[in-house]
Formats: sequence, C-alpha cells, structure tokens
Amino acid sequence: MKFLQNIVGAGRTGSAWRGGTMACLLAGASLTASAAVGIDYDAALTGEAGGNAFAPFYMMSNNGGRLTSASGVMLDVQAHHRLDRSRRFSYAFGIEALAGWQSAVDYERFTPMEDGSGVFGMISRNPSAIWLQQLYGQIKYRQVFLQAGMRQDTPRNINPRLSSGDLVRGVNARPIPGVWIGFIDFVDIPFTRGWVQIEGQVGYGKFTDKGWLENHFNYYTGHINTGSWYTYKRCYFRTKPSQPFSVTVGMQTAGVFGGTTSHYEQGRLVRSVKNSSSIKTFFNMFLPREGTGEGYYVGNSLGCWDIFLRYRLNDGSQVRAYHQRPFETGSGIGFLNGFDGLWGIEFNPSGALTLGGWIRGAVVEYIDTYNQSGPNHYDPADNPGTDFPSHTSGGDEYYNNQFYNSYANYGMSIGTPMLPGPIYNRDGFLGFTVNRLRGFHIAVEGDVSPAVSYRLMGGYRKGYGTINQPLTHTVDDASVMAEVDWRVHSVPGLALKGRVGFDAGSMLGDRFGVSVGVTYSGLFNIGKK
Repeated sequence: MKFLQNIVGAGRTGSAWRGGTMACLLAGASLTASAAVGIDYDAALTGEAGGNAFAPFYMMSNNGGRLTSASGVMLDVQAHHRLDRSRRFSYAFGIEALAGWQSAVDYERFTPMEDGSGVFGMISRNPSAIWLQQLYGQIKYRQVFLQAGMRQDTPRNINPRLSSGDLVRGVNARPIPGVWIGFIDFVDIPFTRGWVQIEGQVGYGKFTDKGWLENHFNYYTGHINTGSWYTYKRCYFRTKPSQPFSVTVGMQTAGVFGGTTSHYEQGRLVRSVKNSSSIKTFFNMFLPREGTGEGYYVGNSLGCWDIFLRYRLNDGSQVRAYHQRPFETGSGIGFLNGFDGLWGIEFNPSGALTLGGWIRGAVVEYIDTYNQSGPNHYDPADNPGTDFPSHTSGGDEYYNNQFYNSYANYGMSIGTPMLPGPIYNRDGFLGFTVNRLRGFHIAVEGDVSPAVSYRLMGGYRKGYGTINQPLTHTVDDASVMAEVDWRVHSVPGLALKGRVGFDAGSMLGDRFGVSVGVTYSGLFNIGKK
C-alpha cells in the first residue's frame, strides 16, 4: 500500500483513504456553478513568403508541421483548459484548428499504361486548406494521468524552443491521436527518501496520414504502408532535484506496426502484405517478441538511451549537459555505434527574464549519425552448421524500414528534423535519403526589453546518404533563422512576430523566407468563482 501511495501521491490508509478517494473523485467529476473553469485561448494569423518549394529549415522545423511550404497564409485558433497540479484530481482539454492556403509543391509520380508501359509526370500538392491539429482530453489523479486524443506534447528533457530536436519524439511533426497513460511528473521511489525519482508513460496511437502518403508516393519503386499503428513508451530515473547536481537517465522507445504494406517494382505492384494488428501484436510491441520469417521481430522499433546532467550554480543559474544515443538494432542498444547521437550543453542564467537580461537561454549541440552499423545481419543460431561463429548486428538505417514507412508523420520526421524527412523527396520516395550525417546546432534567446524578445538559431550539416545507398558526393546545408516577438503592452494579449530564415547548400537547396504574424491571447472563465 505504501508503494501505491507513493505512485499516486502521499495518501491515507484504510477507510479514510478510500473515503478521501471517493470524495475527491465525486468533487472532480461534478462541475458546479461555484467552480470556474479557466480557458486559455489564442488566435494567430501568419503570412509567409519565400523562394524555392519549402519554407527555410528552421522556420519549417519543430513547429508541429503547421507551415511547410515556401509561401502561405494561415489562421491558427486554439483553446486549452490546463491541469491544476495543486489538486489531487484535475482535468484538461484542448482544441486547435488551422485554416488557410499554402503554395504547392510538385512531386514525381509514375502512371502505368494499358500496354504495360508507363510515364512519369509531376503532380502538384498543397497542404490541406483546413485541419485539426489538436483535440484531446486528459484527467489526473494525484501523479497519474490518462490522456485520449491528439496533443502536441513536448519532450521531457529537451528544450523544445532551443534544441535541434528530440531523437525519438519531438515537436517537429503533427501529433498522432491515441491513448496515453503515465506519471504527470517525476515521483519519489519508496525507501529512497526522495533521492531517486521515476517518470514514464506508455501509449498507442493511430496514424491518420493515409491520404498524404497516397498523394505523395511515386508508385514506381519502393513500398507504401497505410493504416498502421504507433506506440511510444519511456522511463526515466532522476536523482534528487533539490540538490545542486542532479542526474537523469532512461530510455525512450517507439514502434510502428499493423496496416497494409504494398511493394512496387518498375511501376508494378508485386505484393501486398496485411500486417498483424491483433491484441497479441499490441502486447508484443509493448514487450517485443520474435516474429516469424523475414520480420524477425514484430513491427518496426527504434529508440534512444538518454542521460542528462544538471548543475545549479550559487546564483540559481543552471548548466545542463545531455546525450541521446539512438538505436534500431542490438548494436545501438549495446553502445557499439561509435559517437552516434545528440550531444548538447544548455545554459539558463538566473533571473534573466525578470531582469530584462539579454540572454535567457542558450544551447549548443552536436549531432552524429554517421557510425550506424552496416547493412548486414548475421546470427549463428539462424544458420546451423556454418563455420562462422560470430554475431553481426547491423542494418540500423535510422528512421527507415524495409516493411513499414519511415519514421515520419505527414512527411515530417517524428524525431529530429536534422535528418530531412520524406516531405523533401520530390521524387515520391517515402523514406529518409540522408540519415548518415554530422552537424552542429546553436540557439540563443533572450529579451531586448520588457516588451521585445528574440530567438536566433543556426546550424550546419554534412550528409553521406544512407547505409544501403551511400552518396557518391556528400551534401551539406547551412541554415539560420532570426525571430523577434513584440508584446504590445498597451493592448494586453496582443503580440507581433517576425521571422527571417535562409538555407544554403546542396542538401536542401538555397532558399530564403520571411514571415510576419499577429497573435491575440486571453483567458475566459466558464462558471462562477
């Protein structure tokens, strides 16, 4: 019982505990006229213009897939009721919708002819004129939450505004609708006296990008998977955060399974496979089990080991060093892929926001995915009678898979955007063409005055293709973005934003773009206080 009480928060025992629980649930479930429900809302109108087909890298990335084309005008309206973490029982809900116009991008497609031949042509594709970005409900009892719907969750340990992006689940792609359960925050582990805490969650979702995939695939070579499921889970352990030095370690894993995979060769459908999505498969994706035949393991799984070190200075400033080490096979899990991963340092000065300091936060990161293992797998147990005794674990192919789509949603990488997603492939290929690269990323934000803040981001990458299809010549990209926010104090809730960005290099092409936007935010209450 003591363990359960720690999981859901400090509680009572016996009938008193049961009575308190029942009273809490009844109080939380009933919305009376004496309890006001606060709703945060905002509406943003953004216009963007630029050359090339897509928006500059930093303007397009880590923005939930909201604005991707070079030019467009979008209205973004959202409203949220947030959790009250001071209460045992609390609930939250939210909705966000976008509407507008974005410029078209041409993609290559193969069309078969009656005589068995075929022709290639270009098809023009615009992002949807209107779509639902978020729609969710969430309940919390003590420290445990249950969430249903699609919500733009932020990474637990990566700064979503300054980092280049989390390697497993960041804020680059649109959210995936599903059901999630876990801890709302870190919870003390019993018998450790607060020196060790745990945090984690698990959930399943359903991809809704079938139309996007079918409209962007080339139908000539490769494969397309539609109707698949998504799963994500993580577990972190943290030492006592009140101490000057604190360590967080853990693992994230994600998976794709189910749906129907259609394979094409020379413009012909050669086979179509309906992948399992039974209850057993759901369980196997939670605790992986060996599959049969070519699959070896059910579904497509990936993840990363995470470690975060935080030191708090005497003046309250914080320095964080962190590393995310990706894996897709045993070589990555066993730390055999060299220097691969995201390496970062973040600095947050104390009191910068309240004192109008020029620097509120800064991040420097290095990303390396070059050393992923080769394309071959070999296990002696699968080849009885052979003379070669060693085990070879290869074929990482970060974010790619030979049976499922690559790790993307609506063409945008679900993990880091530093590996360019399928949306950039105008030849209609649905995979990552550059997942072996090395690069760095720098970002800083702060306040010029109490009303004006800024954010600067820049980086450079050199790409080498993939393990299975290395490039004959390397490609590179240098990207920069500058952003300024002006909060109009004479009109509370009104803010203006301007951004300018550019890319240069052979990876994404040369492009330049600007955007301006106006946002109005506020709070209204339903019911009486």
